[in-house]
Amino acid sequence: MIKISEEKWEKLPKVEDHLSEKYGPVGSASRKEFQAKAEAWYYAELLREERKRQKITQKELGERIGKKREYISALEQGQTDMQLSTFMLISNALGLKFSLVVGSFLLFMICL
Repeated sequence: MIKISEEKWEKLPKVEDHLSEKYGPVGSASRKEFQAKAEAWYYAELLREERKRQKITQKELGERIGKKREYISALEQGQTDMQLSTFMLISNALGLKFSLVVGSFLLFMICL
């Protein structure tokens, strides 16, 4: 195993520094936009991988949810945003179940 000295470790560029340089500091409009696009890509990727795992074509998935193949392709390539309703339609068409957990709201519901 290779050991890196603490001094060398501290000099290595940090991911946060790179993101701040390229997309702006945390909380800025440009950083929020980047984060939203990254999350949209991530969820689209999850659905794409599940579609492929089930050996379902984009056309078949589109037919299941009443959308065109081109729309499914655009979602999977990150060319268009996905509304929550579309995410749920695709999830259901693939037999996936998701739960939305919101921190303080969930605590409030448990306390009732």
